[in-house]
Amino acid sequence: MKISGRSLKRRVQLLGNRLSRIKHHKGHGVHSPFVYGFVRKVLMAKSLQEGTGSALFEALRGVGLSEKRARELHNAMCYAEAQNFAVNSVDADFVVYTREQSIEALRSGYAETKSKGAIFVVSHPYDSRERQVAVREMINNHRSTTIDNRAYTIFFNNRLPKQHYRL
Repeated sequence: MKISGRSLKRRVQLLGNRLSRIKHHKGHGVHSPFVYGFVRKVLMAKSLQEGTGSALFEALRGVGLSEKRARELHNAMCYAEAQNFAVNSVDADFVVYTREQSIEALRSGYAETKSKGAIFVVSHPYDSRERQVAVREMINNHRSTTIDNRAYTIFFNNRLPKQHYRL
């Protein structure tokens, strides 16, 4: 069995994706103090941060997110000092849209949270090609910092400069 054709091309694409993200491993190469703190206090944390209780963690586990991703998003909410959260609704400071939401719902939810200044999280941004294109458009049009962690993309709507991090 020779390695050629589509499988080789796909392996090279995946390697390129991994290499583009490796410079941000464990915070190395991140020049933003906010994002460096995010990597250290959110992505590298092994337990839930104190602050808002574990309601977001339990809600995300209830909609099917893994324990690790639910913990990261709970810690991201605490790190960003958001006061409340919503799952698949825009009535909060920290809004999480799961994979069940349509692309149109993502776009309208993004626009509404952007106007409110809330933090918007898209879970599973690479589930389909259409979803990936929609999230990429949102990233390109976003005026503040975005963090892409493969499992979710976080849109911060605050004073942070326009930057995009692929972790």
